[in-house]
Amino acid sequence: MARKPRYCPGGYVYHVLNRSVGRIALFRRGEDYAVFERVMLDAYERVPLRIVGWCLMKNHWHFMVWPRTDDEVTGYFRALAHTHAMRWRVAHRSVGWGPLYQGRFKAFPVESGSPVLTVCRYVERNALSAGVVKRAEDWRWGSLWLRHHAGMDDHTRSMRRMMSAGPAGRWAELKQWTESVNTAQTKRELSQLNVSENRSRPYGGEPWMDKVVKELGLEHTIRGEGRPKRS
Repeated sequence: MARKPRYCPGGYVYHVLNRSVGRIALFRRGEDYAVFERVMLDAYERVPLRIVGWCLMKNHWHFMVWPRTDDEVTGYFRALAHTHAMRWRVAHRSVGWGPLYQGRFKAFPVESGSPVLTVCRYVERNALSAGVVKRAEDWRWGSLWLRHHAGMDDHTRSMRRMMSAGPAGRWAELKQWTESVNTAQTKRELSQLNVSENRSRPYGGEPWMDKVVKELGLEHTIRGEGRPKRS
């Protein structure tokens, strides 16, 4: 009998994402993004999940998080999505129109070290990849912008206090990290990240991945679709 997967236990870093139903625009103007940031802070007061990075896009969002306990990821994102959906429906006069999000968030574990940095680069350059900005740090609604504007006002400082450096240690000097985020990722990285997003497959080196798949009961994420063979 297949084991029941362990969903987001503490100690691992996770890439978490969710999308709106039918590509509904979650964010139509600046105030919509600002409301979501306030919901992020409210959820953090209830569940102090370590947040490594994030990026809010028109109809979806990405987070990198590092939970201490097994229930933090589910607790934080349940509070975030539920509260945001209620406030969004009220603000857009569409209460009772059904769910706002496609379903429960997706999440996949990421190996500490360079894989964490690879996935965080992917998250923080999302607006750049979508062609919304010319430089990743110019996107107001993501953690990279916040790294450059940590002390502007009380709200920005509160957002900054919510951030964690992650298990990879302190970030490189900000200018160096920013240039890294603005550098295009390889086709191989993007292909592997796409598979991890779609199948909630762990992202990292093969020895680590084999260990995590067995430990968390994630064998279903590596079946089929031609997992690369060992050389």
